[in-house]
Amino acid sequence: MVDSIDLKIIEKLNENARMSFVDIGKKIGLSPSSVRERVQKLEDTDIIKGYNVQLNNTKLGYGLEVFIMFKLFSGKLNLFCDKLNLFPEIAEIYRITGTHNIFMKVILKDQFHLQQFIDRLLVYGEPTTHLVLSNLKSS
Repeated sequence: MVDSIDLKIIEKLNENARMSFVDIGKKIGLSPSSVRERVQKLEDTDIIKGYNVQLNNTKLGYGLEVFIMFKLFSGKLNLFCDKLNLFPEIAEIYRITGTHNIFMKVILKDQFHLQQFIDRLLVYGEPTTHLVLSNLKSS
């Protein structure tokens, strides 16, 4: 069971996953060892599933971010899922309900890269592409 102290720890780790147990403890009024024990419990119970790095894709040469709604052709879902490793540009992908059955976030170099990516998708279904103009809020 997660209590209000655990939620405060999660909030601090969300702000900065590299924050030390000492700093978290100072901010929420808990000893570093208590923070460590609680974080360990949150990890062991899979409430905290992991830690990740947020990249500046533009500085890495990937200046285009798009969302693609994808309507797979009948019978192509399993084949497409088996081939996902062939699409390293996909940052996130979800199976959804509605007219389109796949929603994905894709990171690309430029419009030519987008064109090549879409061409590779066309054997599996019909993509609808939405270019990201700016990020107003991220998690």
